[in-house]
Amino acid sequence: MFYAEHLKGLTNHKGDVWNMLVIDGVVGVGKSTLMEILAKEKGLLAYEEPVVNNPILDKFYYNRERYSFPLQIFFLNERFRHIKQASLQPNAVLDRSIYGDLIFAKMLKDNGEMSVEEFNIYLDLFHNMIEHCKVPKLMVYLEISPEEAMKRIVKRGRDFEQVVEKEYWIKLNENYRQYFAQYSFSPVLTINVDSLDFENKNEDRKYVLTRIDEKLRQIRTQKEFHKS
Repeated sequence: MFYAEHLKGLTNHKGDVWNMLVIDGVVGVGKSTLMEILAKEKGLLAYEEPVVNNPILDKFYYNRERYSFPLQIFFLNERFRHIKQASLQPNAVLDRSIYGDLIFAKMLKDNGEMSVEEFNIYLDLFHNMIEHCKVPKLMVYLEISPEEAMKRIVKRGRDFEQVVEKEYWIKLNENYRQYFAQYSFSPVLTINVDSLDFENKNEDRKYVLTRIDEKLRQIRTQKEFHKS
């Protein structure tokens, strides 16, 4: 129960929620696309994952052992900055977040691409940060098979992603499934997107947005029930 153990700092604010949605899932699943749709359709303030202006990411894919630790520290710092900013907004949506940052650091340590000493430093910093975080009102997990995710990564065409071996994407998918099997700190909506194209098909977009709306209504109803 690695993930549950290292996220338990969230219970310091038990019952207290940040009014934000978090979209999570493996690389290539469509997190940014859904975030942009929610921002446009629902008027949410979007906080994009720090990929575009990341000075280390492309180097990391070509030399993971050299750049794994500085990359994870960069992401952790930027995600903490984003979630603090988002927590001050009445309605925000984040493309991935600090909560699941553990997934990538753990994988790098398990693969021997981050030393145990570096990993322990990372964990100490993560724990210090997560103690200041509250849970989101809803975590949306876009579930996908490794095969479909890899098809979308190839289609997207980012050069540095194309050099990654198939086994990395398979392990990433496995770790995401483990993470969400252990995550119980806030409501989770799992949507399998293997056969969905909510970027280009209106019916798929409507389906995903309806699922999110229904889950949010359920959360509000339960909250009102417990208040009464």
